[in-house]
Amino acid sequence: MKWWQKKVNRNTSGKNSRGKTVKLLSAAALALSLAFGASTVPVEAASSTHVAKQGDTFYLLSKKYGVNLNKLMQANPKIKATNIYPGLKIKIPTTSTVKSTSTAVMLPSLSVDSSNKVVEAWGKTFNYSKTISVKASAYSAAASENGGWGAVDYFGNPLELGTIAVDPKVIPLGTKVLVTGHSHPGLPKKAFVAVARDIGGAIKGNRIDIFIPGSQKSVSEFGFQNVKLFVIK
Repeated sequence: MKWWQKKVNRNTSGKNSRGKTVKLLSAAALALSLAFGASTVPVEAASSTHVAKQGDTFYLLSKKYGVNLNKLMQANPKIKATNIYPGLKIKIPTTSTVKSTSTAVMLPSLSVDSSNKVVEAWGKTFNYSKTISVKASAYSAAASENGGWGAVDYFGNPLELGTIAVDPKVIPLGTKVLVTGHSHPGLPKKAFVAVARDIGGAIKGNRIDIFIPGSQKSVSEFGFQNVKLFVIK
């Protein structure tokens, strides 16, 4: 059997199935360039160390402890944002290292200049070629949702925040988009940059499946939502 014939299905949100390829393909480097800001309120926790739990991300921890996201990541240079697992010890910058008044707080923002095809999100500006309205669902890294092949995308790369499954006939693999109109605690508010790195047997037409780090139960709360994509140039 050829490698491209080796497919398995998994259920997404209890109803959808998604094919996975066994062979790990080499993909062009696709960069997520959206920087997420967080409030720089003094840390309330007495301990400077956080023991990671299932579903933890730098973004969620920055919100939980009121620590600037960039400072949190700089305090943990050896920890990859895509490889935070239960039991991992994460250093939380203490109050003395966090500027609470002199550092500008970046709030979730989104504005669109449709006449010039420019969208601004989280203080960053993007040029876009078109918009696509789609119905979105979400999936986790659980093996039961990934055909038993593990938490990897179509190309064999680790699943990470910003990965979406698409119908390649509508949204070609490798396409970078700004996702807007969603609502889930595991996703940045207002907007986030995503790349089409996955496909799904049930993801046909104007449909996408958003990967969200976390437990199956928490991810399933996403349900189905109507979202708007800005195809970034």
